[in-house]
Amino acid sequence: MIILVTGGARSGKSTFAENMYRDKRDVVYIATSKIWDKEMEERVRLHQSSRPSYWRTYEGNYSLINALGEEKNYLLDCITILTSNIMFDMTKEEEYIDYELQRKVENKIYEELQSLIKIIEHKGYNLVLVTNEVGYSLVPENHIGRVFRDIQGRINQRIAALSNEVYLVCCGIPVKIK
Repeated sequence: MIILVTGGARSGKSTFAENMYRDKRDVVYIATSKIWDKEMEERVRLHQSSRPSYWRTYEGNYSLINALGEEKNYLLDCITILTSNIMFDMTKEEEYIDYELQRKVENKIYEELQSLIKIIEHKGYNLVLVTNEVGYSLVPENHIGRVFRDIQGRINQRIAALSNEVYLVCCGIPVKIK
């Protein structure tokens, strides 16, 4: 079963996703965040304290299939951070990201996620993916922000198409949309 959970910042999507596995011991939490400052360190610590200590954690943005083990349940939190990490790895210090490079970035992100999903499905495992709905707010004032928003929106569409179920979480309330 592949489940995508989306919503805005602090909407309750991670809590909802974690609760799907609350009674499971064989869970791998795929963490995509990188710690680059004190705030991110605190956010990671908060996420770690919210889930059972016996869940195995895999940290990374590439070769996500390396997270797979004997466990049957996987939670990737979150696609949005994975997108930004891969995007900035591939674009480095570019001030303008043309459509060709945008396409390459999007395809790399999709390939990482699609390969994980395919193996999860083949093995009969479960995967819950968490992402942010980034298109509901203001249009970013700069080019890089707009490129990120556009790539993330298209990635969300592509992953939703591969998912068995999709939930939108708003104000802590999950609504099944697929």
